[in-house]
Amino acid sequence: MRQPGTTGDEPVAEPVQADGEAATARAVVDARGRLAGWSEGARRLLGYREPEVTGRSVTVLLADEPPGDTLRSIAGLRRWNGTVNLRHRDGRLVRVSLLAHRRERGPSGDGRGHEWLLVSPVARSRTELDEDSLLGWSLTQSPCTTALYDTGLRLLRANTDMERVMGLPEAEMRGLRVSEIVLDAESERTEHLMRRVLETGERQHLRAALHLSGDRRESLWSVTLAPVREPDGMVQGVLLSAHNMTEEHLARQRLALVAEAGVRIGTTLDLAQTAQELADVAVGQLADFVTVDLLPDIEDDQELRAMTLPSPVMLRRVANQSVLPGCPEAVVALGTVAVYPNVSPAAEVLASGQPLIHEVTPAGVARWESQAPDRAERVRRFGFHSVLAVPMRARGITLGVATFTRHRTPEPFTEDDLLLGQEITARAALSIDNARRYTRERATALTLQSSLLPQGHPRQPAVETASRYLPASAQAGVGGDWFDVIPLSGARVGLVVGDVVGHGIQASAAMGRLRATVRTLADVDLPPDELMTHLDDLVDRLSAESEDAPGSAADIGATCLYAVYDPVSRRCCMARAGHPAPALLIPGSEPFLLDLPAGPPLGLGGLPFESTEIELPEGSLLALYTDGLVEARGRDIDQGVDNLLKTLARAGSSLESTCDDVLQTLLPDRAADDVALLLARTKALDSGHVAAWDVPPEPSEVARIRRSVTRQLQEWNLEEDAFVTELVVSELITNAIRHAEPPIELRLILDRNLICEVSDTSSTAPHLRRALTYDEGGRGLLLVAQLSRRWGTRHARRGKIIWAEQELSTGDSGPAAR
Repeated sequence: MRQPGTTGDEPVAEPVQADGEAATARAVVDARGRLAGWSEGARRLLGYREPEVTGRSVTVLLADEPPGDTLRSIAGLRRWNGTVNLRHRDGRLVRVSLLAHRRERGPSGDGRGHEWLLVSPVARSRTELDEDSLLGWSLTQSPCTTALYDTGLRLLRANTDMERVMGLPEAEMRGLRVSEIVLDAESERTEHLMRRVLETGERQHLRAALHLSGDRRESLWSVTLAPVREPDGMVQGVLLSAHNMTEEHLARQRLALVAEAGVRIGTTLDLAQTAQELADVAVGQLADFVTVDLLPDIEDDQELRAMTLPSPVMLRRVANQSVLPGCPEAVVALGTVAVYPNVSPAAEVLASGQPLIHEVTPAGVARWESQAPDRAERVRRFGFHSVLAVPMRARGITLGVATFTRHRTPEPFTEDDLLLGQEITARAALSIDNARRYTRERATALTLQSSLLPQGHPRQPAVETASRYLPASAQAGVGGDWFDVIPLSGARVGLVVGDVVGHGIQASAAMGRLRATVRTLADVDLPPDELMTHLDDLVDRLSAESEDAPGSAADIGATCLYAVYDPVSRRCCMARAGHPAPALLIPGSEPFLLDLPAGPPLGLGGLPFESTEIELPEGSLLALYTDGLVEARGRDIDQGVDNLLKTLARAGSSLESTCDDVLQTLLPDRAADDVALLLARTKALDSGHVAAWDVPPEPSEVARIRRSVTRQLQEWNLEEDAFVTELVVSELITNAIRHAEPPIELRLILDRNLICEVSDTSSTAPHLRRALTYDEGGRGLLLVAQLSRRWGTRHARRGKIIWAEQELSTGDSGPAAR
């Protein structure tokens, strides 16, 4: 270009011949327009030595005064190029091609600490190398954007595409080095590799991120530096070939984001957490601010169906994230249901079912003023300019909308961004729907399991109990752990704890059937080992039923421990089927695990179970639990058992506090598996609460026994109950004398009720029947059943025991067990 104010006929100085650093004229002009730097090339070009010009105004070099509008246009640029007329020291006119770079010197970047670097090529001495030949070689070897540099790393030729990329014509770049055309760190690295090409004759490659003139964002380039050789192999130049890899780089970034979304979204079955994971993944890589809003109905317990959206649209904010700390762009608080106008992107995509890219314009913001002034204010304050809204759908159900916005990133959303937003939103929508379905199923399973577990423990004469049940974490699902406290005849109590393999509603249902079976078998007073055998048969049948049922998992398995404690004898009989051994704390000693035969887990079939009987001093603490209490990820089971024993060692008088202490010590965080814990402290019924008589097998002895019973009731202050008790005792002893085999024994047990037991050595159990009108007998057991609260028969090691339990008419609970 021609400098304004010139005719083009001014005399031009003869070319100055120079090589090396002197081949470029450099001058530095500070913000005040004074010369602050002067190179040897500048001296050769204009004749001035550095001391003569440093500190003087740059206008001393100008042959013509540039117009004011030219100076104003230059002041706002980062780079300027053109042809200017300069005055040589001896008065000659020198027309030069000038390239001016603006560079900042102050850290604030406010423009007050800038300076200008002026560079201009100085004509080089002619060499024997034919540049036309070099140009021919470079054109044949150049694959793309190409520039040819000589051995001094100065540009000789640039093709048309290089001129386009650099924004400079070849004539104004000729004779300049890369670091003089582009001022950044990448140019220094490029020159370093170019020197290596000259030294080794080998190609070099690099990737460079450049902010080129006219581009709003950085572009990524793949650069190849190849040697240019003479026919004899001598390297005479460097060919620079560059490929714009920006789109490929962005595509790889999008693929990486999709892969990252697959890993980071849906790590839990928590609905809000999944939505937050979508927002966290998208912020910074796809958008500057992300919101996830769901339809309020999806958190209900009913199944969603296709529906017509209400007007206006109501959405619940479940997640948001921003590149700014604290999400200052957010108008709607998390968990709040808000109204979205029909003109909003969220309402539009929900109505159409299709994603959209929305450009924020002043007219569009003005439409929001009347319907959502708070949103319009945030849009203006933060400078939102582009919105991408994507409906969240899964399995044909609309769940909500994800909105991505930009205010820091200058580029608007593109169609590629829309595809990326759809992909990661679809992944999140599926995970959210899974979480929603799981939450509903988990709530159903918890309700079912809660209804199947004991709702409380009635006071027992044999033991004091406390229990805890913790469902598994949402990730694992509801399991099949259970416990129970079963009142038995003779003031005894059954303690049971079990664990069904697996999780979900099926495990809860199987647990309910096993618990009901244990109660039924316990009511007929089966010994623990026989009870385990019958329970094992039931699990076999359940597994067989599951194999035949469509959609059910086969091979149901379980573990169980059953204990029966008698407060009169203070003996406890236990058996287990693959279940963890119980812990025992005897007063005055350290807690330990009971050495019980492990037995096979339930469901294996055909394997025997063994019972163990031990005597427990009064006040002994028995701890029954499932494996979730002592097993945990990252902790050895032995360590868990050791922690349990240490916690029991400091147990106080309150079993409820001890339960809390055990759970806090062993499970400070939420349990990964279901946990059932049952603590039982034993009581004892001494001779003051038990009376026994041997009964000779003679009918005449019945009257004597009645008198003995009456005296015992008087000692217990139960005279009002004497008549009923005498009738029950008479019928039971009479039946034993007539139909059973000696020895016969009568025992009265007083706890909260009065228990009458008659034992004999016969294994034949009596049956209740209705006597006919003219029958002389057969009414004894019917009378006992009418007079007693309950009655029954249980088998002993030798023979059987017929028992009857009657409520005390005084309304008093009677003398309590110690």
